[in-house]
Amino acid sequence: MSYDLAVWEGARPADDKAAVRAFTDLYERYVDTDVEHPPTERIAAYVAALLERWCDPTEDQEDTSPWSTGPLVGEARGPLIYFPMRWHMAEEASTYAAALAHAMGLVCFDPQQGRLRR
Repeated sequence: MSYDLAVWEGARPADDKAAVRAFTDLYERYVDTDVEHPPTERIAAYVAALLERWCDPTEDQEDTSPWSTGPLVGEARGPLIYFPMRWHMAEEASTYAAALAHAMGLVCFDPQQGRLRR
């Protein structure tokens, strides 16, 4: 079981309803397609910052990474990263990921609850 989080570049949606629409649009445009979209510089920098805190699952010798898939940057598409976390580490990792996104001027969205993360 995993917990998913979405982070993207762009203006912060006005409310959760607008965030659902924005996420759906980004997902359809960048993830649900056969077209390759390399991560933007800001999203790649965000992933690098996440990996400064916890290692990539592909390098996790001690089973301490909260990320469910690796390489983590492989979950990034254009201005969006939509990534799963291991359930038992999701609270700590998602809190950190949301705070980091905010600090970097990115939007953080919880698709399970359909709401923006503050």
